[in-house]
Amino acid sequence: MNNNVRVRFAPSPTGPLHIGGVRTALYNYLFARKHNGSCILRIEDTDQTRYVDSAEDYILNSLDWCGIEFDESLRKGGDFGPYHQSERKHLYRRYADKLVEKGHAYYAFDTQQELDVLRSEYESQGKTFIYNQTARKELRNSITLSNDEVQSMLEKGEPYVIRIKIPEDDTVELTDLIRGHISVHTKEMDDKVLYKADGMPTYHLANIVDDHLMEITHVIRGEEWLPSAPLHVLLYKFLDWKAPAFAHLPLLLKPDGAGKLSKRDGDRLGFPVFPLKWKDPKTGEEYMGYRDSGYFPEAFINILAFLGWNPGTEKELYTLDELIKDFSLERVGKSGSRFDPDKARWFNHQYLIRKSDREIAERFMTSLDEKGISANIHFVEKAVSLVKERVNFVREIWDEISFMFIAPTEYDPKVVKKKWKEHTPGLLSELLEQFRQIDPSDFTAENIEEATKDFLAEKDLGMGQIMNAFRLTIVGGNKGPSMFHTAEILGKEEVLKRMEYGINHISRD
Repeated sequence: MNNNVRVRFAPSPTGPLHIGGVRTALYNYLFARKHNGSCILRIEDTDQTRYVDSAEDYILNSLDWCGIEFDESLRKGGDFGPYHQSERKHLYRRYADKLVEKGHAYYAFDTQQELDVLRSEYESQGKTFIYNQTARKELRNSITLSNDEVQSMLEKGEPYVIRIKIPEDDTVELTDLIRGHISVHTKEMDDKVLYKADGMPTYHLANIVDDHLMEITHVIRGEEWLPSAPLHVLLYKFLDWKAPAFAHLPLLLKPDGAGKLSKRDGDRLGFPVFPLKWKDPKTGEEYMGYRDSGYFPEAFINILAFLGWNPGTEKELYTLDELIKDFSLERVGKSGSRFDPDKARWFNHQYLIRKSDREIAERFMTSLDEKGISANIHFVEKAVSLVKERVNFVREIWDEISFMFIAPTEYDPKVVKKKWKEHTPGLLSELLEQFRQIDPSDFTAENIEEATKDFLAEKDLGMGQIMNAFRLTIVGGNKGPSMFHTAEILGKEEVLKRMEYGINHISRD
């Protein structure tokens, strides 16, 4: 076997990729890069009953957006393909047969109806039916039937499954890289189906075979697979293969910590649980995505990295390269990690304010285009610089500076009632004349402020006695960033025009 680190992310295309799945992909990627190893993407599409056509493209597009690159995949190819499990189904039967030959698996001819009857009988007695070491001795399988009966049934083409034969009195032990030593007695395990009647392997057999043939050294996956780990260890043992190292990641929990984070929680509480927007092809339901909600991919990755791992320091903002350098499974916790929507927004805010005004302006131009507003990029760049610190998302900028692009024609009545006094129009008209004296090329925040202060000093007035009214004529309300910087960006001509309009219309109203 290859001594280099080889990990895999193996999603099933049965629906959209949950952020828990993206985190699993990310941790595999970070671990591989940290150890100069390989990260493989394998699509586990053997469950044809739950297969969703658009899910595979969704998975690939999500991982692309996140910037998680794979060394081998269905798109990139590699020496261990094919990377669709459905294209590998010819491989699995021989290993199922090998397990039967060695006495570690058996044919089970019980029909679904027969098993359903048994389950009902058990339930009526307050018990749960489990196909285990005890139950198999009473059922129709190659353990209870004679060789001739089994051969006859096989020749007749009677449907059957192949089940693992769990040892009756044994202990399965493994060491998890996150959870430490794990020991499970075989009496707590059941005889899982390895090969289905439709000729397809179950996850348990297929993933073991694929991981072995692809020379996977470390299996890093979600906690939901922890109960299956003893079964997988047994399969490696029965096939005389060396098992990989296992690491089971903690669950992602709801914001209140009460249970696993689900797709319903996101829409109910107003935050995404998928990387991209997803429309269910069966129901038509739509679910929010991080990309479409305005998150930067690098912020999204930073959010996910901290859902289970911490660097042991106060540092919270990490580039992908920094994550690779500092990441270790030793610092991944055992307990579930609670998702905090407020913290997620904080992360995006941190990335937004660190981006250049030009990049934010270019992104905001898309919003302007959608509204049919044409604007000069240099003007937009200056405008967004005023409010970057106030928003978490680019889409929120419009609410902060819409007045920069559309002059107000209506004015907040509450502000008018409170701040627009009988003498206000006269004072503003005089201030307007002060501004008129400033050369257009010198219409800077500093000069506007100086002219305003000189005017107020001359009139023996306080700043509050004029600035709210001034803001009202320019903005239409009592919100917005620094008025002097706002006025500079708008320019002398626009400021005077808005002041004149406001003085005339607010007084008249």
